Amino acid sequence: MRRSKWLLPGLALGVAGAATLVGMKLHAADHAEAPGVVAAPDADITDLFAWMSPDASKVDLVLDWFPNAPTTSKLAANVLFVFHVNSKATFAATTATETTVICSFDAAEALSCWVGTADYVTGAKNKTLTSTSGKVKAFAGIKDDPFFINLAGVGGVIATVTATDSSLAHDVAGCPTVDTGTSTTLVNQLKTGAAGAPATNAFAGQKIQTIVLEIDKSLLTGGGPILGVWASTNQRG
Repeated sequence: MRRSKWLLPGLALGVAGAATLVGMKLHAADHAEAPGVVAAPDADITDLFAWMSPDASKVDLVLDWFPNAPTTSKLAANVLFVFHVNSKATFAATTATETTVICSFDAAEALSCWVGTADYVTGAKNKTLTSTSGKVKAFAGIKDDPFFINLAGVGGVIATVTATDSSLAHDVAGCPTVDTGTSTTLVNQLKTGAAGAPATNAFAGQKIQTIVLEIDKSLLTGGGPILGVWASTNQRG
C-alpha cells in the first residue's frame, strides 16, 4: 500500500494534481483492505502524515500500519518501512530527486532508520531517538489509532445519496446539484450515529503500530525545496 502528498516550504501543503492548500496538515488514510493485505497486517499501511515545522527547517513524517493492532503485537523484523521523499525546484517541475528513508526492526524490536546515505538513527522502541548529528529524531511503538470515522453517519449519507441520485440534476462531469434540504440532511447524518444517537468513532480504543520521524529538511531537498512524500512496506526476502 502507498500514500502520497506534496509539501511546499513552510506551512503550505498541497496534494499532487490539486490546488495548493495553505496552512493545513494533510494525510491519507486506508483502513479496509483486500484479503491478501488483511492476511499480512504487519505490513498494512493505514495512514501517512507529513508536515513541516513552522520555520520550514524540519520535516515531520508519520507512518501508521497494522489496523486494530493487539497491544501484544510485535514490530515486524521481516518488513522494511519506506518513506519515499521526492524533491524538486518548483511545484510544476516534471522531474524530481528521490531520497528514501528506510526503517526496520530487529528481533528485539529495536528501530533503525536510514535517511538516504546522509544520516542514521537507531535504538529501542517507545523511546525518542536522536542521530549522532542531531538532524534526525525517531520514535516507534504502538499508539492509539489517530483516525476518526463515524461509520453509522457515513452509512446514512451513502443511503441518502443512493436513494436521491436519480432524481437530481447532474452537471457535465456527472456531479449532482444538491438542494438545500438534501445538503442539510447529509450534514446532519454525518454528525449523528445509528437511529439519531450521538456520533461515535469506529476506531476508538483501537491501536496501530507507528514510526514518527523529525528530519532536518536539508537532508531531503537534493532536488529543490518542494517535497512530495509517499510510503511503502516491503517484505524482506
